[in-house]
Amino acid sequence: MAERCVAHLDMDAFYVSVELQRRPRLRGLPVVVAGSGPRAVVTTASYEARRFGVGSALPASRARRLCPDAVFLTPDFDFYRTVSRKVMEIVRTRVASVEVVGLDEAYLELSDLPAPAAVMRQIAAEIANATGLGCSVGIGPSKLVAKVASDAEKPGGFVMLTREQACERFASARCGLVPGIGPKTEERLRQLGIGTLGKLRAADLGELGQRFGGRFAAELQRRARFEDASPVSEERKVISESRETTFDRDISDPQRLEQILHGLVGQLSEALMAQGRCGRTVGIKIRLDDFSTHTRARTVPDPVSSAERIGPIALELLRRFAARRPVRLLGARVAGLEPVGRQAGDQLKLAL
Repeated sequence: MAERCVAHLDMDAFYVSVELQRRPRLRGLPVVVAGSGPRAVVTTASYEARRFGVGSALPASRARRLCPDAVFLTPDFDFYRTVSRKVMEIVRTRVASVEVVGLDEAYLELSDLPAPAAVMRQIAAEIANATGLGCSVGIGPSKLVAKVASDAEKPGGFVMLTREQACERFASARCGLVPGIGPKTEERLRQLGIGTLGKLRAADLGELGQRFGGRFAAELQRRARFEDASPVSEERKVISESRETTFDRDISDPQRLEQILHGLVGQLSEALMAQGRCGRTVGIKIRLDDFSTHTRARTVPDPVSSAERIGPIALELLRRFAARRPVRLLGARVAGLEPVGRQAGDQLKLAL
């Protein structure tokens, strides 16, 4: 049986790169895409800005201190989604099985293709020609190898690795390089004297099990060996749409919160209607000043997309929650999305 072949396509500094297409005069400068409020975080940064230690999820205020000469731009996610759709359309014209895992990355099943590397080079070239954007590509026998390979030589990387080659190449890399080993687990491993993937592979499974439990310990070693059989799913992971905002100052006034929720619902509805989608579950997200996060949701019989139908449900959820502490973040969400009109079509089929 032929070895499986999977690719991971990752757009390079996607949000910044999209902005530079609109603002070419900023090329070569440190550019940071981030909100403007005192609590805003960095969405992404150009490679010029990353040299100063600026990266995703860093507080924007710290990014300004690290790189005071950087150009800061406000995120435009509607535009990023538009560009993302164009990129994924190009991918799908070449490959049948594609798993989109974000606006800027996707896994591609290439096992049935006679020349997978040539196909990926052609896809990368077509994306560059159509959008002016660059990407990095990793190819391997699994999603895990492909993902790590795509990160290995960014930007513009193109790396093909077998599982054995991945084990050898990244033996001295930190454990957190591998998806699924988060910062807390990495720190616990470090406390055991296990700081690299090579050491994790060689660790005594019984000792690991005493610290992490037998099942998780075995999974950690499987990941360190780059063993992964997870399929490329053609179903898009994102089945919801949301809009949220973090306040510059915590808000206690219920009427003010309702006004803000009304605005978020309007933005959310506009996006859903532009996409031709609707959903049955309406939810809200609330983060209090103590950083505790709460969600409330309600599922309705018929799918909704208009502000007139989403708004009253979201408002009732907010009023029932009745926050007893100041609110730091507020969001609105519609989940279980499907194309508008699908329900009517299904009912017509049943009637026939």
